[in-house]
Amino acid sequence: MPQNAPACAFRTSIGGQALIEGILMRGPKKQAIVCRTEDGLVEKVEEVSTIRDRYPVLKLPLIRGCVTFLESMVKGMQALTYSASLVPLEEQGEPDKIDQWIEAHFPEEKAQKLIIGVAVVLGIALAMFLFVFLPAFVVGLIKPLTRSYLVRNLSEGVLKVVILLAYMALVARMNDIRRLFSYHGAEHKTIFCYEHGKELTVENVRTESRFHPRCGTSFLLVVVLVSILVNAAVRVSNTFARVGWHLLLLPIVVGVSYEINRWCGAHDNALSAILSAPGKWLQRITTNEPDDGMIECAIRSMLLVIPEEKGTDLWGS
Repeated sequence: MPQNAPACAFRTSIGGQALIEGILMRGPKKQAIVCRTEDGLVEKVEEVSTIRDRYPVLKLPLIRGCVTFLESMVKGMQALTYSASLVPLEEQGEPDKIDQWIEAHFPEEKAQKLIIGVAVVLGIALAMFLFVFLPAFVVGLIKPLTRSYLVRNLSEGVLKVVILLAYMALVARMNDIRRLFSYHGAEHKTIFCYEHGKELTVENVRTESRFHPRCGTSFLLVVVLVSILVNAAVRVSNTFARVGWHLLLLPIVVGVSYEINRWCGAHDNALSAILSAPGKWLQRITTNEPDDGMIECAIRSMLLVIPEEKGTDLWGS
């Protein structure tokens, strides 16, 4: 953030997600999807309900991180699927074979849920392969790195960071992803404008920083870094045994990472700045400067979820 940026009037719990030509904003009571189409802005507003509201035990520290992560993946995939459905048919690609099989064998509503479920499972499986199995397997092939548990763990951690940065850098070169990352920048700028107590206008939002300390993408980097510390407890040599232990420890890694992100979002001091710095560096890849139309989407989505009772969206409340 620029050094002359105004201090936040408060920190909001409202968070967002970039979609295909649109923005999702989620507040304490409602979530709103606003997408730009050939006919103008399309809006979809829904009440927010989470499994944590039904089962308070899931709000306990460490547990809430895993639950929030999984819910965010499912809801995010649902929002992405909806935004994709608004793209003109001539611009939509052919569905893959799995989607075609599901659509041919199930009713439309159930097929949609199954497709989203399959996408979430495949996404988690890809992440497990890239950040759990692949680092353990590759480092296991390099004998000098396996002579010490400490060196092996650090080597696996470094490889995870390299894989994450390389993956983000590669996808950022795709035209569609570049626009998605611009909407991501619009989301951050709009949240900052709201937190600074300014009127939500395109002119005001445009001047804000696109690097936000409570970004969900930054959370991925925190997970990788925390895994280096947590996995230091694994003292086995067999690659498959290491993968098994890493999977068993993953809920702890996600839970701790969530608490770190949550704490950094609520504090403004030297330690929080240090802990949030890597995530902001990653945002130089995952966010781009938006155009005015993207900012308009983000503003409209934010206005639809701001609670009527002032302060009820305070971070950590």
